Amino acid sequence: MIIGITGGSGSGKSTLLQVLEDAGAVILDCDAIYHELLQTDTAMLCAIENRFPGVTVQGKLDRKKLGAIVFADAQALRDLNDITHTHVKKQVLSLLPPPPALAAIDAIELFDGGLAVLCDATVAIVAREEDRIRRLTARDGISREQAILRIRAQKPEDYFRNKCDFILENFDSQEDFYKKCLVFFRDRFIIKEKQ
Repeated sequence: MIIGITGGSGSGKSTLLQVLEDAGAVILDCDAIYHELLQTDTAMLCAIENRFPGVTVQGKLDRKKLGAIVFADAQALRDLNDITHTHVKKQVLSLLPPPPALAAIDAIELFDGGLAVLCDATVAIVAREEDRIRRLTARDGISREQAILRIRAQKPEDYFRNKCDFILENFDSQEDFYKKCLVFFRDRFIIKEKQ
């Protein structure tokens, strides 16, 4: 079974993914795959540099410089996604285990990136904006203003509610949300209770 996991930055996807990983699922983190491709896929990096001149230095992407551009300009973000989605999807396909293995594809652009069609079910995590800002500033070491720009450049909560098969609301502590995710997957027989 392949589960698509999505939701905005700082919503709590990593906690849900930890539940699945603890149950033995193969986790395909599209953000991590993208960052790995930035080191190994010269065609993708060249395409990014061609669209956003000056964002690479000595063959390495300056993520803060690129982020400042794309999180302040919706068209720029769409252009970046157009470049990266094809490369990421190709890599995901090469990494997916054969059935009946349990796998999770973690992608903020699950639908736009063409990955949702690979999934048996899609789950979105939603959380309050203030909670997301707090998590992002702590996790990524960015300012409150940068966190707000990132959040507002992403899809709104209604988008995920309308697109996904299931919604998990993360209004809890990390520990309580982990338990909520565990119950969610056990109730749907996606993971088994440990004996």
